[in-house]
Amino acid sequence: MSVLRGGWYSGARRHESPNRGPRPTGVVPDLLVLHCISLPPGEFGGPGVEDFFCNDLDWEAHPYFEEIRGLQVSTHFLIRRDGEIVQFVSCDERAWHAGQSCFEGRDNCNDFSVGIELEGTDNGPFESAQYASLVLLSRALFAAYPEMAESRITGHSDIAPGRKTDPGPGFDWTRFHALLAAP
Repeated sequence: MSVLRGGWYSGARRHESPNRGPRPTGVVPDLLVLHCISLPPGEFGGPGVEDFFCNDLDWEAHPYFEEIRGLQVSTHFLIRRDGEIVQFVSCDERAWHAGQSCFEGRDNCNDFSVGIELEGTDNGPFESAQYASLVLLSRALFAAYPEMAESRITGHSDIAPGRKTDPGPGFDWTRFHALLAAP
């Protein structure tokens, strides 16, 4: 079974991002935020997402990249279409995934959350391998951070309403929760 040590998940390929910072003193993650991303939009499997999170994106490689030029963002994890998990930031650190956000009256969700990006689009379906990896990763996070429970999982759209729409209607929350509850 994969576990977290020092905030790093043993079941992930490590690709460190410079876009991170310390959590506020005494704060441990107690919220899991699900996102989705593809770069260029709607294209899967290429280096775009990883390059983007590590400030290595070739801005000239696609016309869409001009719209995101200069942004410095990250996430803790990316789950590729084939289920591969890539980790960019230790869960003990603050990744820059949520932006302006609020959950249950608490602002700045980056301070107290772990972000997981699923390679995909808001309206498209996600792969079975992604759900399987998401369940394994979520269970490892719950074991490492007991403050985070199944009821503390939300979408980016829920913490940044009107600004973000991911993971979108393509993500099957019922399926995810059923898989998470299964032995």
